[in-house]
Amino acid sequence: MTQKAQPKMEQSEKRLKKQLRVCVATCNRADYSKLAPIMFGIKSHPEIFDLEVVVLGSHLIDDYGNTFRMIEQDEFDIGSKLHTIVRGEDEAAMVESVGLALVKLPDVLQRLAPDILLVHGDRFDALALATAAALMNIRILHLEGGEVSGTIDDSIRHAISKLAHYHAVCTRSAERHLISMCEDHSRILLAGCPSYDKLLSAHQRDYYIDIIKSWLGDAVKEQDYIVALQHPVTTDIKNSIKIYELMLDALISFNKKTLVLFPNIDAGSKEMVRVMRRKGIEQHPNFRAVKHVPFDQFIQLVAHAGCMIGNSSCGVREAGAFGTPVINLGTRQTGRETGENVLHVRDADTHNKIYHALELQFGKRYPCSKIYGDGNAVQRILKFMQTIDLSEPLQKKFCFPSVKECISQDIDHILETQSALAVDLGGTNLRVAIISMKGKVVKKYIQLNPKTFEERIELILTMCKQAMADAVHLNCRILGVGVSTGGRVNPQDGIVLHSTKLINEWSSVDIRTPLSSALHLPVWVDNDGNCAALAERKFGHGKGIENFVTIITGTGIGGGIIQHNELIHGSTFCAAELGHIVVSLEGPECMCGSHGCIEAYSSGLALQREAKRLHDEDLLLMEGMTVNNKEQVNAIHLIDAACLGNSKAESVLHTAGTALGLGIVNILHMINPSLVILSGVLAAHYENPVRQVISQRALLSAQDTKVMVSELEDPALLGAASMVLDYTTRRTY
Repeated sequence: MTQKAQPKMEQSEKRLKKQLRVCVATCNRADYSKLAPIMFGIKSHPEIFDLEVVVLGSHLIDDYGNTFRMIEQDEFDIGSKLHTIVRGEDEAAMVESVGLALVKLPDVLQRLAPDILLVHGDRFDALALATAAALMNIRILHLEGGEVSGTIDDSIRHAISKLAHYHAVCTRSAERHLISMCEDHSRILLAGCPSYDKLLSAHQRDYYIDIIKSWLGDAVKEQDYIVALQHPVTTDIKNSIKIYELMLDALISFNKKTLVLFPNIDAGSKEMVRVMRRKGIEQHPNFRAVKHVPFDQFIQLVAHAGCMIGNSSCGVREAGAFGTPVINLGTRQTGRETGENVLHVRDADTHNKIYHALELQFGKRYPCSKIYGDGNAVQRILKFMQTIDLSEPLQKKFCFPSVKECISQDIDHILETQSALAVDLGGTNLRVAIISMKGKVVKKYIQLNPKTFEERIELILTMCKQAMADAVHLNCRILGVGVSTGGRVNPQDGIVLHSTKLINEWSSVDIRTPLSSALHLPVWVDNDGNCAALAERKFGHGKGIENFVTIITGTGIGGGIIQHNELIHGSTFCAAELGHIVVSLEGPECMCGSHGCIEAYSSGLALQREAKRLHDEDLLLMEGMTVNNKEQVNAIHLIDAACLGNSKAESVLHTAGTALGLGIVNILHMINPSLVILSGVLAAHYENPVRQVISQRALLSAQDTKVMVSELEDPALLGAASMVLDYTTRRTY
């Protein structure tokens, strides 16, 4: 090595070891709840990052709780405190506050000289921060850009996005919005919301009862109180004050213990406080009015509330992580992605509409929603910051024209595969799989299905938790859980109404709630026949076909119907019980109690019954065939015998194929699909007999219907996964 080369290498190593100087600026209690997890993450890696904290805005105002103290309690060193709020709580005061911040910020930013400034959200204080940093050539990482909420916040948020150099967004829709705003998609990280990193573990803690008592009194129980948090809408102050007054009237009438938080510092807040005091809320025995609740305690209060009401983003975002019912009032969050736990009251002339909403929502629980995060946002953001090349030109480049299609993440260090957890509850085995968006089975887990309900649920949870842990190492992002099970299922509520005889103790069972609560994931449940149809629609022969039918030929006979691209469930969730189409008035008895069903002729159990009958009469085995004493005669023996020329076995299979064909002819005449897909272990043996029956018995207009054998190896698992993948990617990240 030359002497000249050695100093160059040392300089290069020094550059690599140089700490990344990150300035986090927080303006209020709300943005600190999102920034704090990142700050803790930065602080835990002093060898990589050098953290500087700047506090400004309402943090430093006594009327709003002097919330800078909670930053100090978290043991962060506050490098600068900037008093930037001009009091008045009207539009002019907001503008003056931005101007005051712009006057004070340059000295601080020049002294700190950060490599990166973290700016959160859509507040006017944040706009001042982004403006100052952009003009001073400081790189800006904007958190939670690209979202839509329907107020002046939208304009501020998008303005900050245009000033920012890098973006960490919460949802797939937000990512799309930024791309359509001409932001460079290679500088957009789909991270999820940082606060969710704490939320998803907070729900498991057992000290929440003490928190509830400390804020609402000893007599208040879990899910028997309300959290109210309403802010002014600066573009429609008069109407937002009216709705606030109606909300308080409705809460007084509803007569439940309620924690009311003071509104934020936006224009109109002073008038809202006057309304609250005029109604005597601070002295009312049912109310506790407070200026600030520490975030760790606040999320416990929200998690265990009977309902949350108001227009805070916490209601449409964080509350969904717990399944807490929410009533969103007015227009402040219009456009936000929400889980099914949110009931919107866009406008109200009297308090009756809000009161009825309280009656509908109070005390309900909903599946956990991960629309805004999966608990891994901070580690993604820290990793993302480390990839920022400080030697790159600072000048932003915009991508014109705007991108219409969704562009998936392609940041080198994040190559996560969007995936689903699929659960198949069979009569013998319980199977769980991680399945990717393209239908690849990434990893599969199989266990014998326990006999009792309690053991079964416990095993499902154990297997799912193992799969979720493995998914992290396999670089898979789990979006939700899909469950395929036998029997009649109410997919709207995630309840198995009636199980098959093969799965005991599995009737009137709510599968969704225990899985969603334990795994913190949305859960979908459906019948295995319907799942097979969904699998074909997404991954198989049914892809792009508007109307088709899937027939499962296995232990039983089932199936699913796709009509106009949608799965048909029926009024009592009994549609597509195709195995119980009657093809003979005097046929053999079926497991359903009827006679002459397709399943009584063509199912694996029916063939096994006939195989045993022939074997008992010494009419089954052919030369070269043997059956051990310990081995149970089954359908495969019957098929093998038929292939070797056993006329009795051939006759049984012919009858079975004809019965299935007749049932399918009835289906063709009823719903006229363009395709019939045969699935399951017996499908290949029935393909030709079914085609023959259709050509002989179907109406001329239906004789050209295609009959195909499925090429999918795991239709039940793939169908369970498709419920997750289709729904979540339609509206979430």
